[in-house]
Amino acid sequence: QRLKAAVHYTVGCLCQDVAEDKDVQFSKQTIAAISEITFRQCGYFLILCRHAKRSTVTTEDVKLLARRSNSLLKYITQKSEEIASSNLEQKEKKKKKPSAAKGGRTSGEQEAAVTESEDSNMA
Repeated sequence: QRLKAAVHYTVGCLCQDVAEDKDVQFSKQTIAAISEITFRQCGYFLILCRHAKRSTVTTEDVKLLARRSNSLLKYITQKSEEIASSNLEQKEKKKKKPSAAKGGRTSGEQEAAVTESEDSNMA
């Protein structure tokens, strides 16, 4: 029940955004109908995943379900590629960052630690 309410709230927010952008109005009944259709479609996604014996919905699953709508499939494919590209860039940035010694300290930090150690030994 809470999940259904969350879907309804999200659909309401999206409809409000579209209404402001396109200068149109959505009735409460329309929002409720869109919410119900969305909730049922998510149920179909779950059935598909159970049938495939998976616990995670993948991008390919969503594309398969959207194949009847060319514009939706094109949009999902485009967003999927953007996300994949973004993830690849983030991985490259992580690789390029000079990872410090396995101990987690840079050479400057290691020198400071040695100096502190020597100072404390002298005291």
